[in-house]
Amino acid sequence: MLSFFRGLDCCGMGQNIQRLLDKNIKFHRFIAYVICLFTVIHISAHVFNFENLVRAYDGSSLQHSLSIMDDIGNKTYINPVRNQNSDTPTEVFRTVAGVSGFLITIALILMVTSSTELLRRSYFEVFWYTHHLFSVFFVGLIVHGMQGLLRRQTNTNEHDPEFCKGMIKDKCPVPNFESSGPQTWKWIVLPLSLYFIERCIRFVRSLQNVTITKVINHPSNVIEIEMKKPGFSYCAGQYVFLQCPKISKLEWHPFTLTSSPEEETFSVHIRTVGDWTTALSKACTGDGMEVRDLNEIPSISVDGPFGTSSSDYFKYSTCVFIGAGIGVTPFASILKSIWNRHEHSCASLQIKKVYFYWICPDTNAFEWFAQLLESLETQMAEKGNRGFLQYNIFLTRGWSKEEARNIMVRDETQNVDVITGLKQKTHFGRPEWTNIFKNIANDNPSADVGVFFCGPPTLSHTLHTLCDQYSTLQEGVKFYYNKENF
Repeated sequence: MLSFFRGLDCCGMGQNIQRLLDKNIKFHRFIAYVICLFTVIHISAHVFNFENLVRAYDGSSLQHSLSIMDDIGNKTYINPVRNQNSDTPTEVFRTVAGVSGFLITIALILMVTSSTELLRRSYFEVFWYTHHLFSVFFVGLIVHGMQGLLRRQTNTNEHDPEFCKGMIKDKCPVPNFESSGPQTWKWIVLPLSLYFIERCIRFVRSLQNVTITKVINHPSNVIEIEMKKPGFSYCAGQYVFLQCPKISKLEWHPFTLTSSPEEETFSVHIRTVGDWTTALSKACTGDGMEVRDLNEIPSISVDGPFGTSSSDYFKYSTCVFIGAGIGVTPFASILKSIWNRHEHSCASLQIKKVYFYWICPDTNAFEWFAQLLESLETQMAEKGNRGFLQYNIFLTRGWSKEEARNIMVRDETQNVDVITGLKQKTHFGRPEWTNIFKNIANDNPSADVGVFFCGPPTLSHTLHTLCDQYSTLQEGVKFYYNKENF
């Protein structure tokens, strides 16, 4: 259950434990699929079983004899169907197991269907609320077996089932049956208690005062909120949950921290793509581009930080960071942190060279991150260290070949990229990863290169394969692949 508790302080743990805990989402999904599979098997088996129990009253079989033991004064029945003229659906819903099982199944279906990628990204509040049906799921699970439908014989010494088969009235005493009692609660009470304790801790932590120090309205419907919170510390690449009581007292939304841990404040960039983020944007900026006075902005609660940090990058002399689409967000904090440490000659920082690749689907996604790169670019130029960071931005769609040709012609006559305003030019299309890895390997002989990726699984597999392919077995460059979760 540790992997389900967000409140664990990942910064203070070993990297292997961090990586293990950071896979909790994959593990959570895997367990959900397993639960769905066994739910189908469980329901099918019980429906089949109840059909047999209803039919047990027909004929003169052993099942029939065991079902009518009431006639001979035995109240310790084994067949829970007590009505000889009934049907399977009616009998299922006459039991605690049937009703609770129905509620458990409905809760499970709603939680699973609302967890699809599209629904979770576009309507997070639907995902958030329906996922709280886990309380119905677990309560239903606790009461599911309380009626004790599964029963065992208690007097096998007096009544041997094999010997007494068919001779209940003649030579053998009446068999007695009893339920072993509910058992599920024994497996659920401990993890639920731990979860309840953790939620209480998180609730108390979320009540701590948060001061909004700055709100910036970026282009393309992005707002940046800069905050302060007493005792708040975090690592690069982590995320927090935000709540705005004025909008909703129940909704908490996750956002990656985009500031550096070395800064006095922490910040998040929020793109208005749903009802909650739109409401928050209006609360901060109104209907225009002007930001409201800080006294007019509603209070915000912060819970976190959560997730593992990408602190492995401190171990390598050369780092390659690759972000695809929204997967670029964690690297905002990481790039800032690396430069701050490099600028102040931090002893724990071994990095001599940073390569950064951003695969972006459209130009609208560039703007706020391009401003960050421009700021880093300016700071490095002032320190006479332009070569420390080499970045490449790839625009994958939203342009035609003619448009790309015209832009490249204009780029030749200007010192900055016409799309991003940066010194380095934008590439059109997808990266040629084979050539990129070959060039990095040639430029960094005998180096340990850390490759950090955040993005879709298909590209992750490609990059992992190339890391293995271009790592030499003896003295030479070695690529170490790290998959970041977002």
